[in-house]
Amino acid sequence: MRLTVNTFLSMDGVMQGPGGLDEDPSNGFDRGGWLVPLADEEMDQLVSGWFRQADALLLGRTTYEMMQPYWELVTDPSDTMADSLNHLPKYLVSRTVTEPTWHNTTVIPGDVVRTVTEIKAQGHGELQVHGSYQLARTLHDANLVDEYRLLLFPVVVGTGKHLFEDGAAPSSFMVTGSHVTKSGVVALSLLPRPFASAEMRRKA
Repeated sequence: MRLTVNTFLSMDGVMQGPGGLDEDPSNGFDRGGWLVPLADEEMDQLVSGWFRQADALLLGRTTYEMMQPYWELVTDPSDTMADSLNHLPKYLVSRTVTEPTWHNTTVIPGDVVRTVTEIKAQGHGELQVHGSYQLARTLHDANLVDEYRLLLFPVVVGTGKHLFEDGAAPSSFMVTGSHVTKSGVVALSLLPRPFASAEMRRKA
């Protein structure tokens, strides 16, 4: 099973609270909603395309609890995001939630790296991570991510949770797809490839 990370990013790598002021105010973050002025139908189509490729979802607790109250009330079967979020198998990484109420949810309470490795080995199709910055970082450092799909917005937020913070495992990527929307959002698809430091290149 392939594991993909799908997320929105500002130019300075922030992924916190893109859709609204109160979306994720943790750690005093007060700059939420930074993607809203650039959101359009083309962006919606790109994100719907992500979800059409999903066979299961893997979410951190904060993202899960943020999404559930809104999306479980959207019952339009033509809404690709809602249909995927409400009906696909969901894996919730949490040590505090023991009885999730969102349909088709399985809790991963312990070693997420070991469990996700097992899910990937046993499953088929695509397991998608959305948001969930701590989870995405853990999976990145464990070399479990098979593809990154990013929407990069021409905005500098200045503070907030980042996809790659200090100490992230060194990485290199091959761009396999790119597109610029009319509002200036850059859609990127990237595959990880072996990272070669300057010293390693000299030895080669």
